[in-house]
Amino acid sequence: MAGALLRSALRLKPRLRPAGAERRRYSQRSEGLERAVAAFRSVSGDEGVSLGEAVREQHGRDESVHRCRPPDVVVFPRCVEEVSALAKICHEHQLPIIPFGTGTGLEGGVGALKGGVCFSLRNMDQVLDLHQEDFDVTVEPGVTRKALNSYLRDTGLWFPVDPGADASLCGMASTSASGTNAVRYGTMRENVLNLEVVLADGTIIHTAGRGRRPRKTSAGYNLTNLFVGSEGTLGILTKATLRLYGIPESMVSAVCSFPSVQAAVDSTVQVLQAGVPIARIEFLDDVMIGACNSFNSLSYPVTPTLFLEFHGSSKSLEEQVSITEEITRDNGGSDFAWAEDEETRAKLWKARHDAWYASLALRPGCKAYSTDVCVPLSRLPQIIVETKEDLIRNNLTGPIAGHVGDGNFHCIMVLDPNDPDEVQRVHEFTERLARRALAMDGTCTGEHGVGLGKRALLREELGPMAMEVMQGLKATLDPKNLMNPGKVL
Repeated sequence: MAGALLRSALRLKPRLRPAGAERRRYSQRSEGLERAVAAFRSVSGDEGVSLGEAVREQHGRDESVHRCRPPDVVVFPRCVEEVSALAKICHEHQLPIIPFGTGTGLEGGVGALKGGVCFSLRNMDQVLDLHQEDFDVTVEPGVTRKALNSYLRDTGLWFPVDPGADASLCGMASTSASGTNAVRYGTMRENVLNLEVVLADGTIIHTAGRGRRPRKTSAGYNLTNLFVGSEGTLGILTKATLRLYGIPESMVSAVCSFPSVQAAVDSTVQVLQAGVPIARIEFLDDVMIGACNSFNSLSYPVTPTLFLEFHGSSKSLEEQVSITEEITRDNGGSDFAWAEDEETRAKLWKARHDAWYASLALRPGCKAYSTDVCVPLSRLPQIIVETKEDLIRNNLTGPIAGHVGDGNFHCIMVLDPNDPDEVQRVHEFTERLARRALAMDGTCTGEHGVGLGKRALLREELGPMAMEVMQGLKATLDPKNLMNPGKVL
């Protein structure tokens, strides 16, 4: 209810739609839908189809501020053949298709704007093919990152992409997710080798060829990366082949406090320029570190702070740490507070991952909205300093935390949804933040995706010709506009 109030209060401007989209007709609850439901049951059984209100509402929202938009029906396929058969039924009856993983998205990507059918992929949760000697694995869409790493626990391998939430791996691919380890290991875009995809008409394709998993290829168009980041608008991801990495011999984490935002971010840029292969380098402003202290019973100085982590052999760690300490000291940083054993490191990074809940605790009874942008590293000090000034000038609560090694940071806006003036100020701030990033040659979203909320900004970022190309690709793969309509474009 509060999320719906907030979404209504934001009074977002109408978004541009693909040409002719407003004229498309979709099947609603009607005889056609009833016939489709009967066909769904013939494929997935009674237990694989739900019309229940609670189930539909559960699958009509994610963790964003966008209001719940429940589908007409939820199906629970158990294999790719069922996904294909169900998609063919939807195609025949012109029912929209909305893929659903774990519902941890932050831009309203799972709402059924036109009704239709939610494909909940949680029952497809098998790790299918592990090739330890080749450092790759193939998973079904219901496998989450924590489940995969638990499966890999005794192999000496891990999958390092870590967005914080225990998201499904195919869901992470669909939004091109990343997180705290991306500065060392890359985003989902760099770590997906192949995808199995069911298109809107039920056709099954393999983006790099069936069963293929080379570490690199220059064969043909890069279809894999076309679907990575497509947010369910081009097809349903039913398998993903992923890169794996050896678990480092040693890991150590540290915390370093700084006298100013500029000093902390300058240190980040200089560490990367020095070629230190740092695994994580996370920025928290004074408001955020204060919130994390209160929420997690910590006692770090309430000043701009970096959380750092180093991976490698004992000898290489010594060199990495030595260079990094010298750089941070030159920028006025404090001595490092170390977290060397696994339990202490886990507590440190739990505090970072709990930033959302720590921010909410600053104003009990309020709601939060997280937005993210990404800029070239050289522009990072400027944009964070200007953003901080903008927050103070407009009397807004917006703790800042960021994967600053990538030039990516988040503002977690904490606001009262029943205060129209504050809601409007937050909306105007987030628009300014995104356009500030665009003006610095950056992007309006580094890892959350476009979903519902950033479609107009995407057009500003890419320009009309690139948008036309994207719309042409969408029309070719999904001419009836059934795949997650109303998102991205």
